[in-house]
Amino acid sequence: MALLRLRNTKGPNAAEIERKIKRGNALRQGSSWRGSRGLLALLLVVTCGCAAATWLYVTSLDSDITESLARQREIISPEPRVYLVPCSEDYDNYKRYPGCTPQKCGRAVTDSAVTREEAQVLRRLAERALALAGSEGGASILDLHSGALSMGKQFVNIYRYFGDQIRDVFTQEDFQLYRDVRGRIQAIVARTFDLDPTLLYLTKPTFFSRINSTAAKTQHDEYWHPHIDKVTYGSFDYTSLLYLSDYGSDFTGGRFVFMDQNANRTVEPRAGRVSFFSSGSENLHRVEKHPWMIGGALLFG
Repeated sequence: MALLRLRNTKGPNAAEIERKIKRGNALRQGSSWRGSRGLLALLLVVTCGCAAATWLYVTSLDSDITESLARQREIISPEPRVYLVPCSEDYDNYKRYPGCTPQKCGRAVTDSAVTREEAQVLRRLAERALALAGSEGGASILDLHSGALSMGKQFVNIYRYFGDQIRDVFTQEDFQLYRDVRGRIQAIVARTFDLDPTLLYLTKPTFFSRINSTAAKTQHDEYWHPHIDKVTYGSFDYTSLLYLSDYGSDFTGGRFVFMDQNANRTVEPRAGRVSFFSSGSENLHRVEKHPWMIGGALLFG
């Protein structure tokens, strides 16, 4: 269900990633949820590489207390639930853009940006396209911008490969809703993190993802490894995820997990729920394995 990007978990940057994870853990200590009693939570997903030593380190945290930041039955509205954390040093290694590069970091969840009915329309759009192909493993991707669609162990360009047939898959109304939803998510990210909305853009990759219980066939299908988005995609300053299906009814597992030193903090997917966070090592995260699921999510970076 979760939409995500996947990379090799044993890359040459392993030592650097582990160092950032440890530094991020230290920065996160002492942070707490900010918000009123009536606020509800939001979730986001993206992946990155880690070494085997890092994997052992973070999975050891599973035995720690797990907090639920947003349950499926909650409705977080009208304001997002926000959890602020100190920014990592990751952003210093890239060109900074005033008004956009994070000065305030954290995690947030909202159920008021996208309706459940709109999420259902987007889900049907994704299902129609993914029915044309799909990964042999557990994670299938559809990128509307580039046209990339999972097919077996590779990708094809859906617009070229299927030609005029694609007119039966997407309508102008579908694309208009997609643009409207992107604009709303962009606005709420800017407002929550005190950014200039005219300087913030949702960039590629932006895609739908469907995850099921099929055994992974390639490293790209292994969505459950801990990761840091800024390490995987240097251009990422913020990541956002829109869920298109419900935890507990459309699938089990699949909760989004922030890997903190003193606890694992989880978000349960809910159709129409948007989660967003700053993309550095202050927000190390992973996704629980799915014993079974249907549905998907839409990811923005």
